[in-house]
Amino acid sequence: MDFTGKTALITGGGNGIGRATALGFAQRGAKVVIVDRDTKAGEAVAAEIGGQARFVAADVTKSADVKAYVQATLDAFGAIDCFFNNAGIEGTVTPIADYEEAMFDTVIAVNVKGVFLGLRHVLPVMLRQGRGSIVNTASTAGLTGSPGLGPYVASKHAVLGLTRTAAGEVGAVGVRVNAVCPGPTDTRMIHSLEEQSNPSDPAASAKRYHGSIPLGRYATPDEVAAVVLFLSSDLASSVTAAYYTVDGGRTGSPPAPRSFANK
Repeated sequence: MDFTGKTALITGGGNGIGRATALGFAQRGAKVVIVDRDTKAGEAVAAEIGGQARFVAADVTKSADVKAYVQATLDAFGAIDCFFNNAGIEGTVTPIADYEEAMFDTVIAVNVKGVFLGLRHVLPVMLRQGRGSIVNTASTAGLTGSPGLGPYVASKHAVLGLTRTAAGEVGAVGVRVNAVCPGPTDTRMIHSLEEQSNPSDPAASAKRYHGSIPLGRYATPDEVAAVVLFLSSDLASSVTAAYYTVDGGRTGSPPAPRSFANK
């Protein structure tokens, strides 16, 4: 997976999966633009990478900010070869019957509108280039229901719909659009969900999550980043309109009893 001479643009690149992916692109030769509303974290990642990186502060829900990060990438490096459309939030853990409308609007704005605006303003660049790869961050919550996370689940189903639709619209000119669907991953988000699900004993929430995963643990940001890098690379040149789960088998099969695994 050699990205020498290519430019990668990553939203939500200051932390977690976005940070791991930004570093992964840079380690493989790419010029990298990191977009985040967390200025301190984004600048830190850019500094860690060095001269081949730029940071752009942006709110992905605002079209003007999205246009600005696209233009900043073109001004710095002249092209956008890979776009990791990754920024997202979890919202609160609350039943739909009690969910606050304002929080619903916020989750949908970041997770759906933010992805849409990224596609809306990056795709014209890639269409002019006649090449490019986009990976949207969905979730295993885009494949199943998850009690207490209705807006988040709805938003990630929407990301998969946007992914498939965009892939069909632009494939003929050499632009690919795929999605990665992480399960529980060792980032701020899963620890927020642990805390919200059981404020008095977050460790019990973690144990419950681990127990639902055949591999028995959370994915790491680097493990998710590896799949994003594959989908962005020429190794995946015939892969589009696809989604890849990175969830330790959680959506594919319930974990077998340990006694069964030992036989």
